Amino acid sequence: MDSTLVTVPQLAAHLDDPDWLILDVRHDLADPSWGRRAYEEAHIPRALFVSLDDDLSAPPNGKNGRHPLPPPTPCAERLARLGVAQGKQIVAYDQGPGMFAARLWWMLRWRGLDSCAVLDGGWAQWQAAGLPVSAVMETPQPAHFVPQPQAITVDADAVLANLSSQTMTLIDARPASRFRGENETLDPVGGHIPGSLNRPFTENLSADGTFKTAAQLRAEFAALLKEIPASRIVHSCGSGVTACHNALAMEIAGFSSLRLYPGSWSEWCSDLVRPVERG
Repeated sequence: MDSTLVTVPQLAAHLDDPDWLILDVRHDLADPSWGRRAYEEAHIPRALFVSLDDDLSAPPNGKNGRHPLPPPTPCAERLARLGVAQGKQIVAYDQGPGMFAARLWWMLRWRGLDSCAVLDGGWAQWQAAGLPVSAVMETPQPAHFVPQPQAITVDADAVLANLSSQTMTLIDARPASRFRGENETLDPVGGHIPGSLNRPFTENLSADGTFKTAAQLRAEFAALLKEIPASRIVHSCGSGVTACHNALAMEIAGFSSLRLYPGSWSEWCSDLVRPVERG
């Protein structure tokens, strides 16, 4: 079973394997209905569609971030209805870079399932390989899924307390300009949580949209962390999505670092009392 990445040739070899469950997580933050439309037009054969907004997030209320985590029990029930179960190889893909597929990957780890992986290069690499596609609307086959919850989230109060205690180090996955407080287009306030490090998630990728090698990623994260142990790291971003890409990249690199601040910047900046750092 793979727990980080699956290549396009590997998935192609298992297209008819009933123990492999393929989940399509394509999404566009600017056009949330695009992913479902794209799935209905064409998808990897046997893939089921999973919505970032409807399946992988709870409703935002203006104070809990743009993509808050769903409550654990409904989340596990939804995963079971899709066919997620221990012993199955889960493969998630999106349009290519892996930012939305990584969110699903992280959520499965949060619920205690290790046999989940992201399709390296996603839909873009599948198409580039000229492999079969389908427009058949697949019917989920529900499974029995018993979650084994993992304590890998931190909340805003813990992040606020950390400004004094310094027991955690946040890595922010947003582009460098947004981290500095420039060109903010998604959230009402620009900047970052004081003391955060910046690692734009796109730096995890090679020019072709696949992940860099484990050795490359390890060297780059080691240079970023310096003497900071991986056990101290908490991932964040704008809304708890691209942060999961950095968590995945660190797993590929051999660091064990799955903790996430799900509300991320969009939750943090919703309370003007919380301090903001720029530059």
